[in-house]
Amino acid sequence: MSEFVKWVGLFATALVGLYTIEDLWDKFGDLKMPKTTYLKHWLARGLCLIFLPFCVYAISFKLHFLILNRSGPGDAQMSSLFQAHLKGNDFAESPLEIAIGSKITVKNYGYGGGLLHSHVQTYPVGSNQQQVTCYHYKDDNNNFIVSPTWNEPAYDPEAPLKFLQDGSVIRLVHASTGRNLHSHAVAAPMTKNHYEVAGYGNATVGDYNDHWVVEVVDDMHKGNKEHVERIHALTTRMRFKHATLNCYLRAANVPLPQWGFKQVEVTCDKENNPKDVHTYWNIESHWNDRLPKGNAQLYKSPFWKDFWHLNVAMMTSNNALVPDPDKEDILASAPLDWPFLHLGLRMCGWADNQIKYYLIGTPIIWWGSSISLFVGLLTLGFYLMRMQRQYKDWAPGEWDNWLYVLKIAFSGWAFHYRK
Repeated sequence: MSEFVKWVGLFATALVGLYTIEDLWDKFGDLKMPKTTYLKHWLARGLCLIFLPFCVYAISFKLHFLILNRSGPGDAQMSSLFQAHLKGNDFAESPLEIAIGSKITVKNYGYGGGLLHSHVQTYPVGSNQQQVTCYHYKDDNNNFIVSPTWNEPAYDPEAPLKFLQDGSVIRLVHASTGRNLHSHAVAAPMTKNHYEVAGYGNATVGDYNDHWVVEVVDDMHKGNKEHVERIHALTTRMRFKHATLNCYLRAANVPLPQWGFKQVEVTCDKENNPKDVHTYWNIESHWNDRLPKGNAQLYKSPFWKDFWHLNVAMMTSNNALVPDPDKEDILASAPLDWPFLHLGLRMCGWADNQIKYYLIGTPIIWWGSSISLFVGLLTLGFYLMRMQRQYKDWAPGEWDNWLYVLKIAFSGWAFHYRK
């Protein structure tokens, strides 16, 4: 809920900004005002109505990061580096370098990106093979094992370690089901101009469409790819190029239908766009008993990057709060239900171990404010028609004051409607 409180603050600032633009535009037409005075109006409003509110907004996030410093189920919406410093996870202690045989989770680096995921359910279209998605919550179905290609010997836990680096060709095997991360010349279910990504085969059945080439983008600690000798957990950004189709593993926040549990579609993009962050990935969790633990001092996440990332993640998750059209829910509400409290908001699940609660507004406040807005608009139309007929109903200055109140009230309501 804290993210919605922050959105209220952001839209309140936007409301003040809209009024400020109108006020400065009116003053721009005042030819009697000296240019220096007009410039001072700009400076004063820029300082008091833009800079200071933004500082308060940013400080609220800084306090958020300092106080809410424990890991939780929704962490996956934030960057891996940010999560590494939360209490309750072992990211910072995970082995640093990735090797064949490591069990990993793979995080999409795009804003709002989730973890590479698969489950036993299959696509109802296309190949009908096992679904591969991006998921925003931690789950055993996010775990993959870095495995050798089909033309290499099987992984030998007694043999010397083979570390991942730029250009390594690997298979990613889904730990829970044993399926290989796979792509082929079949259209993706939602993004039709991309190839489908699926789970295919097992430990003995597979083909060259299971092979992926690791391409290093850069490393948050070491810098550009020329300085990256081995791929590191958390800090190395990479792309996965399909060895046969030359397309790139991509997740761009496109939701699947209900058959895909509204999770994010994963595709193989035929276009090689090196700037597309939705094709960037990093290793998040990493388990390998043959490697030493990592060093938390190597992982630092800049505040402004976390600030921007969380705001985009808030917007992404907020836009995803839509009812399931395939299921009837008598307690689900639409925005048109809210002004008159036709229905409230169910803010819980129905599991036996979950607290049940239902939100409904105070009738006097909600009904009164909703009715007053509509009455205000009707009153505006009434007086505009009378003015057109040359009636003089207002003393000097009264009309401007009344119109100012109406504009602020209605604009504030409109900004926050469907927030």
